[in-house]
Amino acid sequence: MDPENIITIVVIAVILIILLSLFFSFVPVGLWVTAYFSGAKVSIGNLIGMRLRRVRPTDIVQPLIKATKAGIDLTTDQLEAHYLAGGNINQVVDALIAAHRANIDLDFEQAAAIDLAGRDVFEAVQVSVNPKVIETPVIAGVAMNGIEVQAKAKVTVRANIERLVGGAGEETIIARVGEGIVTTVGSSATHSVVLENPDAISQTILRKGLDSGTAFEILSIDIADVDVGRNIGAKLQADQAIADKNVAQAKAEERRAFAVAEEQEMIAEVQRMKAKVVEAEAEVPLAMAQAFRDGNLGVMDYYRMRNIESDSQMRDAIAGGDQDHTAIDE
Repeated sequence: MDPENIITIVVIAVILIILLSLFFSFVPVGLWVTAYFSGAKVSIGNLIGMRLRRVRPTDIVQPLIKATKAGIDLTTDQLEAHYLAGGNINQVVDALIAAHRANIDLDFEQAAAIDLAGRDVFEAVQVSVNPKVIETPVIAGVAMNGIEVQAKAKVTVRANIERLVGGAGEETIIARVGEGIVTTVGSSATHSVVLENPDAISQTILRKGLDSGTAFEILSIDIADVDVGRNIGAKLQADQAIADKNVAQAKAEERRAFAVAEEQEMIAEVQRMKAKVVEAEAEVPLAMAQAFRDGNLGVMDYYRMRNIESDSQMRDAIAGGDQDHTAIDE
């Protein structure tokens, strides 16, 4: 054989090997064979399209094979669309298989919507098949007689597939049950009524339909524990008495301060009157001197006035002495 022909054949063989290597590395032929013998409808063109769309074929084909073996009819387009939207394909397929086995009506679109809403769709199907128990914290209510009652409830719920998208979660269930406990205890005449019949709490809560608008259906509410707490009524009365006492003391202090202010005002007024009297008495000698100068007052008139003043002082002294003797006799 001509050496040039040998070189040509070798070059062609190398090129074919390279092309085949690139083909098999780009196209997962082994995955296509597995899907073919599993009954899954996947073509070579679909696998090449997934590569071009930057989608890992394994992430699409493996869940498709699992669904096909479980008797669920899905297409690569459905799975690829959910994958590109950021969903968890394995979780959705597992949920569809579990729902199919449990005879729960759940289609792919609904499961995909639940998954994209951020809920665990597989766990939701499990809770729908096997109800779960939600335990509330200790919730306190006050009966009409003022005694506090502390209760803890266990709520058995089942997932409602139809309300998983847009439905409220466990926190809402706990809050509504707590509200029902507080309302029931508050409407009881005494705390002993609640202690004697704790089932009345669960019956009242169930009648209110607290699961409306939530992603769950309440099956039962069991009161796990009931205890007597503080005497809130007595504490409130004591606090009210202290507040009333403080108000009364404040008002008494206000009246005392007002009386002291009035007394000070009266003392000041007396001081002002005394000052006016002293001022008037200081003007008497000046007026008398002026009267002497003007001839309106004679010497005899002056002496008579002095005698009258002496007479008045003597009488005042005698009257004061009699009062002192009377006080001594007493």
